[in-house]
Amino acid sequence: MTDTARILLKPKEDKEIAQGFPWVFDNEIHSVKFAAADGSGIKTTSLADCKVSDGSLVEVCTNAGGFLGTGVINRKSRITVRMIGSAHADVIAADTKSYWEKIVRDAANIRRLNYSDSDSYRLIFGEADFIPGLIVERYCEDDRVYLVVQFLALACEVFRDEIIEALKNVCSPYGIYERSDASVREKEGLAEKSGWIGAERNETITITENGVKIHVDIAHGQKTGYFLDQKFNRARAAEFCKGKKVLDTFSHTGAFGLNAVKAGARKVVSADISQEAVDMINRNIKLNNASKTMEAVCGDVFDLLKKYEADGEKFDVIILDPPAFTKSAKLIQKAYGGYKEINLRAMRLLNEGGILVTCSCSYYFDENTFYSMIMHAAMDSHKRVQVLEKRGAGPDHPVLLGYPKSEYLKCAICRVL
Repeated sequence: MTDTARILLKPKEDKEIAQGFPWVFDNEIHSVKFAAADGSGIKTTSLADCKVSDGSLVEVCTNAGGFLGTGVINRKSRITVRMIGSAHADVIAADTKSYWEKIVRDAANIRRLNYSDSDSYRLIFGEADFIPGLIVERYCEDDRVYLVVQFLALACEVFRDEIIEALKNVCSPYGIYERSDASVREKEGLAEKSGWIGAERNETITITENGVKIHVDIAHGQKTGYFLDQKFNRARAAEFCKGKKVLDTFSHTGAFGLNAVKAGARKVVSADISQEAVDMINRNIKLNNASKTMEAVCGDVFDLLKKYEADGEKFDVIILDPPAFTKSAKLIQKAYGGYKEINLRAMRLLNEGGILVTCSCSYYFDENTFYSMIMHAAMDSHKRVQVLEKRGAGPDHPVLLGYPKSEYLKCAICRVL
């Protein structure tokens, strides 16, 4: 055995890891084997008593000692080990620079199958791209590439320098902005941080998606500035909008609505509760010369849908793209009520045969629950619904088998009668 500590799992806790699940929780660990600092040999202790430093590479093993993979330990987190690879720790540690550059380059090459150099897309999708806790968005403004990075876990934070260097070598970015300002870092024992890595550039850039120009505030916009996962869903939804009256809710930047305008919609209303979001939508309307067709409304979507129903307003296409109503399995029933209400009211506002594009980005609100919600919303609104397409995130968000959280976005295109 090398000096690398070995995490021995409790009996039967190895199955999920063998299937590809990338996390080891503290209550799944039986014991830790590590080399004593005084040279007295191998010691076996409980997790609480082990002397392995957080951020160290460890090898995860079955209870009988069979090797499962290598990860990074962090005893401050309930997710005690995040898996980073199937190679032994000494192989990874021998040349971490080359190791991470290969991972980053592989991710970039996969995206190039579906995206051009002028496209914007998610370059690294955390665990699904084998870099746990790391999110990297690649934005393209004209010929300049901007990267927005989030280091959300110690497992990637400890390799920050190698990963940044790999991103520079693979992407040749004009600017890199860090958005590690998420509260989840606290659970990892990390402070929040944000700002430019290297030279400072403009914080608001303009990207082109599906032929639509979009202002993106990479420093202050939600999460990493823009929701790239809906690109192909926006394009598909727009195909139903020619000559139609469209309501785009929870609009954020107005992207669904602007795609509808480009497709020839007769009228588009984009709504968001945030005045900052509405200001950005108005900027994007002006940028795309869409003011004759599209307007932005600031208001609570729940209240707005009620008002439209009371006023007898009707639409041909309605898009519901809300934020996650639950980030916890404990709150699924509360979220169910919220999702059901907006879908029910949207169905009532549609003209006969109208199109409802309805989404959920909450992993905990799984596919079966999502489609059950649509069915019950239809029943309570006395409507018949045909699901024309079941869609998800774009190919820049690969799904890692054995890790269900990587398949989080549901997007249903429905005909309502």
